[in-house]
Amino acid sequence: MNIVIDTSAIIAVILGEPERNSIIEITTGATLIAPESVYWEIGNAFSAMFKKKKADLEKTKIALSIFEKIPIKYIKEIELDKSLEISYQANIYCYDAYLLRRCLKYHAPLITLDKKLIQIAKSISVKVLEV
Repeated sequence: MNIVIDTSAIIAVILGEPERNSIIEITTGATLIAPESVYWEIGNAFSAMFKKKKADLEKTKIALSIFEKIPIKYIKEIELDKSLEISYQANIYCYDAYLLRRCLKYHAPLITLDKKLIQIAKSISVKVLEV
């Protein structure tokens, strides 16, 4: 089974947040897929933590070594036209629309901790795996 995973779920796993074990349990045995943008979003999430003084470089390097071990199949094709339609209709950034488009195209559920994204996913008939 394919599961589309977003940045919030990945960060929760690599930083050992309370949802970590549930996410691992739910995704064990599944193929994790994501648009390539999720890889870039991980870097952006850590740079935001640097700005807020919530992370330092050494701890981030450890977290990245954990991240690199997570088997995620990155999908290059983003179908920009269809993703932009989702972005427009849902009034969301295209980065989130890329995730939802992957869910729709691959008939895959989404795992995320982003409450707004959960609501939007459900509104367009994307199954969400609740954590």
